[in-house]
Amino acid sequence: MNYRVLKGVRDLDYEKWIYGPIAGFPALLLGVLVIWVLFWKGLSLWKAAKNNQSWWFVVLLVLSTAGILEIIYLAFFQKKRK
Repeated sequence: MNYRVLKGVRDLDYEKWIYGPIAGFPALLLGVLVIWVLFWKGLSLWKAAKNNQSWWFVVLLVLSTAGILEIIYLAFFQKKRK
């Protein structure tokens, strides 16, 4: 049996292996980012659906841009009420 391989398995940093690139990211900041994204995505999807802009709805649903595309849509591309 190759004990060198088994020793390497025990030495794995499971936190980095499981969480990947967000392993060292502060939990509070991650929580704030999630709330920020959910707010803007929800608002923009609601407006796109209400305005029958199906292409925008699909684009906003599929792409994840940390709220940037959602804010651009709300500021410039949603149909304005008269």
